[in-house]
Amino acid sequence: MKGMGNVMKQAQKLQAKMQRLQEEMAEKTIETTSGGGMVKVVASGKQQVVSIQIEKEVVDPDDVEMLQDLILAAVNDALLKSQEMVTQEMSKLTGGLNIPGLM
Repeated sequence: MKGMGNVMKQAQKLQAKMQRLQEEMAEKTIETTSGGGMVKVVASGKQQVVSIQIEKEVVDPDDVEMLQDLILAAVNDALLKSQEMVTQEMSKLTGGLNIPGLM
């Protein structure tokens, strides 16, 4: 049973490290743009959009669909890059083990 105790201690250490990583990821951000920088989106490591900036030049009342597409592209890219950032950091923590449901 001594081996089981060691496994439990290791699991608790990993859990504490994961908690710290989640807190760190909440503070980290990733920035992306679309439309040649006309739309800028910042997302956190918690996959939450933190800010959106839109240049005046891209706002055309006669072409709302283009603006919507630019925003959608930038948001999706920011969230994807945010997920990649978290996955990369988690991989460092777990030594590359694929443990579903950790984040």
